[in-house]
Amino acid sequence: MSTIAEIENEITDDFALFDDWMEKYNYLIEQGDTLAPLSEAQHDENFLIKGCQSKVWMHSTHNDNKVFYHADSDAAITKGIIALLVRVLSGHTADEIINAELTFVDRIGMKEHLSPNRTNGLFAMIKQMKMDALAHKSQTA
Repeated sequence: MSTIAEIENEITDDFALFDDWMEKYNYLIEQGDTLAPLSEAQHDENFLIKGCQSKVWMHSTHNDNKVFYHADSDAAITKGIIALLVRVLSGHTADEIINAELTFVDRIGMKEHLSPNRTNGLFAMIKQMKMDALAHKSQTA
């Protein structure tokens, strides 16, 4: 399995293939299509991430000291954003997730090309994923 830094580098390389942000948005939307569907029960308010303008549902599980994320959104670009975060963080240990700097967000220029509300949502997603990792860590300690 690739490290978080290696996956971030892959994403940075993928985004570098596109010349303008319309192409990058299309790629981001395509990333959302890679998410496995959530069950109806997982589209529950208990799984909503607070602080996102769009609805983003996420839950996590852990197995063999690794945390796995499952997510969905009702908005295409937001779904692409959470898909990238799932791609980067899922399958790693809680400590790796908690300590991840997620530099790819800056390197691909995402913050500059998202609305303030979507940027706030991005940070809410990252915060929730790190909090889930911390919760899993405390359960296995």
